[in-house]
Amino acid sequence: MPLDISSHTGEKPAGRIRQKNEQQILAAAEQEFAACGFKGASMRDIAERANLPKANIHYYFKNKLGLYFAVLSDIIDLWDSTLSNLRAEDDAASSLTKYLRKKIEFSRDHPLASRIFASEIISGGPNLDRYFTEGYEEWFRSRTAVFEQWQQQGKLDASIAPSHLIFLLWSSTQHYADFALQVSSALGKKSLDNQDYEQAITTLTHIILKGCGIK
Repeated sequence: MPLDISSHTGEKPAGRIRQKNEQQILAAAEQEFAACGFKGASMRDIAERANLPKANIHYYFKNKLGLYFAVLSDIIDLWDSTLSNLRAEDDAASSLTKYLRKKIEFSRDHPLASRIFASEIISGGPNLDRYFTEGYEEWFRSRTAVFEQWQQQGKLDASIAPSHLIFLLWSSTQHYADFALQVSSALGKKSLDNQDYEQAITTLTHIILKGCGIK
């Protein structure tokens, strides 16, 4: 379910310079929100991180909340659209395999955005109220319905609660972004490399497919 980012200006940068500036601002905002949280972050500090005048930040984004939504919307849209692509007529094994790979790759490529989302949820989601109230439950039920149909078709073990399977898919994959420091420290590394992510994909795919009774 797409995140409502109505506080964003909605303007599409016309030229390369504007596109570059917006990307630069979003990258700086990710760093600031990840380090300081929403309350601790400031448009001034984001401007300093982006090496741009503060007025430029406000040109693209009306306020801090609009910029915060823009940062979150990228990762949430990726997560939600990937889960939304699952269909009852699809092969469960290949669909879950692709989904797990995508989610791990998101954790590798967008770790800061994932951590910002996690921090927002831990604090009670004060800035995501509309996201979780406007059709979110209906969207989630449409996703569990796919797994239920897979069960009826014999593609998935009938003893599994689809909602909790989805929660497991979320938590196990996002762990590699939200707790990357813990994982890399346990492995004796400064940071995870591509081999680590590939091993995570292989391991999670094997465990989840086997646990779901999928051959």
